[in-house]
Amino acid sequence: MLKLICYNKIMPAKNIVKTYKPNSYYHLYNRGVDKRTIYQNKQDYAVFLSYLKEYLSPIPSKNPKREISINEKTYQIKGYQCCNYNQNIILIAYCLMPNHFHLLVKQELNRDIQYFMKSLTARYTTYFNKQHQRSGTLFESAYKAVLVNTEEQFIHLSRYIHLNPHPKPLTSQPSSYSDYMKLKNTSWVHTQTIINHFKTPLAYKNFVEDGKKDQLLPTIKSLILDS
Repeated sequence: MLKLICYNKIMPAKNIVKTYKPNSYYHLYNRGVDKRTIYQNKQDYAVFLSYLKEYLSPIPSKNPKREISINEKTYQIKGYQCCNYNQNIILIAYCLMPNHFHLLVKQELNRDIQYFMKSLTARYTTYFNKQHQRSGTLFESAYKAVLVNTEEQFIHLSRYIHLNPHPKPLTSQPSSYSDYMKLKNTSWVHTQTIINHFKTPLAYKNFVEDGKKDQLLPTIKSLILDS
């Protein structure tokens, strides 16, 4: 008698399967394994931001040499500039929370974000493990990348990202919101792409702060981190 065995189909985690398109906008995010804290203090936030600055700022004319990791050597061999994606990735908005991060970016070529994110998270994991005397994976899985398909999603996603500290003051966490409010001017954060949809930064402020995260879900539910 033939014995039939049924196997449950295992579905991939949300937004693990990625659609790469050139000249397109993406929501990139990840969180700590078992939802653990990935930024334990101000220094951790500062280090992650310093990596973003290094990766996304133009290369100085006299760039000091530094040790290159194995992963970065791999990307360099593939023709990517080591630790610099200034010509490949445009950062529109970001927010760093204790156990996760959000980045809204535009990639120029087909798989720019793949190399950018793998290098960024591998490098930060190496720092974090050494700094906090641990080993093993820091993030729960590979980074998530979801394609932004409409202008409505694009605008509302920026609000969702900046509302992450809600109901705390929105500037209580490291984020691009202060750049949008003209409280600082970070050269590697490109706010104009969003601000151009509003008459003034104040109009954008009202748009963000009049919203609530749970009200945004119908528009961008497929684009965001599961709770």
